Amino acid sequence: MDALGLADELRRELGAAAVITDHQELRTYECDGLAHYKVTPALVVLAETTAQVATAVRACATHGIPFVARGSGTGLSGGALPHADGVLIVMAKMRRVLEIDRDNQRAVVEPGVINLQLSRETLPFGYYYAPDPSSQQVCSIGGNVAENSGGAHCLKYGFTANHVTGVEFVTPAGEVVQIGGKAPDAPGYDLLGAVVGSEGTLGIVTKVTVRLTRSPEDVRTLLAAFPDTDQAGAAVSAVIGAGVIPAAIEMMDALAIEAAEAAVQCGYPEGAGAVLIVELDGPAAEVAHQFDQIEDHCRANGAFEIRIAQDDVERALFWKGRKSAFAAVGRISPDYIVQDGVIPRTSLPEVLRRISEISTEAGVRVANVFHAGDGNLHPLVLFDDANEGEAERAEEVSGAILDLCIQHGGSITGEHGVGSDKAKFMPRMFSDDDLDTMQLLRCAFDPASISNPGKVFPTPRLCGEVPGRHKGPHPLV
Repeated sequence: MDALGLADELRRELGAAAVITDHQELRTYECDGLAHYKVTPALVVLAETTAQVATAVRACATHGIPFVARGSGTGLSGGALPHADGVLIVMAKMRRVLEIDRDNQRAVVEPGVINLQLSRETLPFGYYYAPDPSSQQVCSIGGNVAENSGGAHCLKYGFTANHVTGVEFVTPAGEVVQIGGKAPDAPGYDLLGAVVGSEGTLGIVTKVTVRLTRSPEDVRTLLAAFPDTDQAGAAVSAVIGAGVIPAAIEMMDALAIEAAEAAVQCGYPEGAGAVLIVELDGPAAEVAHQFDQIEDHCRANGAFEIRIAQDDVERALFWKGRKSAFAAVGRISPDYIVQDGVIPRTSLPEVLRRISEISTEAGVRVANVFHAGDGNLHPLVLFDDANEGEAERAEEVSGAILDLCIQHGGSITGEHGVGSDKAKFMPRMFSDDDLDTMQLLRCAFDPASISNPGKVFPTPRLCGEVPGRHKGPHPLV
């Protein structure tokens, strides 16, 4: 039976409204936030409960049909790209905050809950959810778990993995299991660590228990303008070197500033070759002391203008330019690639200079926006697909930037995931033995290879295949 043949069975189990087979409606789900890759699924299931997810997965497992989980579809690596012959299980309707446990600093949510929604609902209790991707107004907690998303404040508070203590999980066989819970740590193998960041290749998360963070006593935000990224980078190194760990240190270069101004009129200082947004939070006395240090380091490293947010409205305006940067480049370029790589913080000046050289050599503009405190780069490679050869040159520049990250001891992704987009770069970072070991873990969860197949790994490895190099025909031929 193929996926379309499964439609009648699923309609009987889940109801007619939960199953979509109309081609035009299916096209709504043909890509995630990375629109460069598009695949129309064979059918879509709109799940509203864990039981419905498990039913759909069991049906897929019985008939050997691949399935892919999808939340808000805001991912930027093609991680939720559908399978043409498979079932797309959409959990955007599963958006209930099931429990807020103030005493234990925990919340239990469904995977479709929007990131910012959780902080808004916990704020009256004096808590918030710390991981804050730039897309936090639209991205879902389930997607954050799949990609181990970070955000502007991950320098101090860490990634999603640091804030998830348990999940309800549907295995690729359709069994519902509980991994972890409200306790800080669980004995035995760290299965939770394997699931968070696995990009849907091990199964589907249907409930998430997260750690809540106490709302800080004081928050202060500074915007510093520099002549260039070298001086801004030197200021970042000086701040971290002094032992100050801000909640966030974000940097934007001149081209990214131009885009943000065109999109949201954020009013950043004129003539800036780079801006830093630095935010501190915590006890008021500590924040005041550290804030003075940061201001001194910025001035000592060439900041020609420093603004301090006087209230929440001005603070939000500082952040509006930064958090709109990805979409904002659409104002200055018809097409662009959002890249995501990581380097050691001390390599920032050298890597940024090399990115500029690569950009000039290829004749392709690159706008730089990044988490300066932990070296997580987000170069935006700009091009016009209407001009012959520009898309190909942009892809080459994008790949060269990832190679540059690897050369400096970094990574091909910090928070966007590997998905469909970066699978081909995995062998540049990992050996065959490394990839085979990862595949063994995947096969332990999903021996039939039906859970989000074709993602993360550069070439399919069959679960019955002995890892390692082979000569001659494939063992199944």
